[in-house]
Amino acid sequence: MDSRPDIFDRARRARQRDRMLPAFVDHDFLYRAMLDELLDRLMDVQRDLPEALVIGCPDGRAKAALEAMGKRVACADPGFLAAKARGGIQADEDALPFADDSFDLVVACGTLDSVNDLPGALILMRRALRPDGLMLAAFTGAGSLPRLKSALLAAEGDRPGQHVHPQVDVRSAGDLLSRAGFAMPVADGDTRTIRYGDILRLMHDLRGMGAGNALETRAPPLTRAVLMRAARHFADAADPDGRVGEQMGIIYLSGWKPDPSQAGPARRGSATVSLAAALKGKAGATE
Repeated sequence: MDSRPDIFDRARRARQRDRMLPAFVDHDFLYRAMLDELLDRLMDVQRDLPEALVIGCPDGRAKAALEAMGKRVACADPGFLAAKARGGIQADEDALPFADDSFDLVVACGTLDSVNDLPGALILMRRALRPDGLMLAAFTGAGSLPRLKSALLAAEGDRPGQHVHPQVDVRSAGDLLSRAGFAMPVADGDTRTIRYGDILRLMHDLRGMGAGNALETRAPPLTRAVLMRAARHFADAADPDGRVGEQMGIIYLSGWKPDPSQAGPARRGSATVSLAAALKGKAGATE
């Protein structure tokens, strides 16, 4: 969808997704939180939406939950092994191979933070939906990992490398939804705090959830000396109990594929009472 150079290395991203699978259950707390929230929001939708696509399937939880709602579910994942395990296909979100009008529901959980062309991915998800179909998404965004970023910046001194992915904020995500052509777009956010005793445990969790550095232009590997300095800076932010509260910002998106049946603003000039008359009537009622 986009001719600009890639931000993320697609092959490395896929490998990270595959490598995380054997021990993902030990590091899946963010994924579980995001998926549970998306499913809760879906439960509030008073429509059947029988044909569903899950994007991001590190385990069978999303597919099983949607099938329990009576939906027929297809899966796609940037990682080959994750997609294969769910009987799905490997695909990047900005290169989805599905035909237009294929699904009533698209659920994208935990992957859009590292897609190269987020506007293009949203457009493809909207196109894959049937008219009046629903897209739900959750991913980490702005406000994530402030303690880690601060510790690495302080440890590397005058020539820091970029070790943490660029992050989208809620307002920008909402704008992208509108630009992608979704009706009734909604973007909101949440912040989760995870407490760590040391920086190495945090880095271990990030690798375990497939959130390691996948940038196309990677900074040089952290040396032992830099890691030790970063660990000290990280520990300096600890609370009295010796643990550091690291934050993860989560962005939630929802939008509908436009359909003539959807409610919209009234046609200009269709009002049966003029504004002047309405205001006059209101003024008369207060006299």
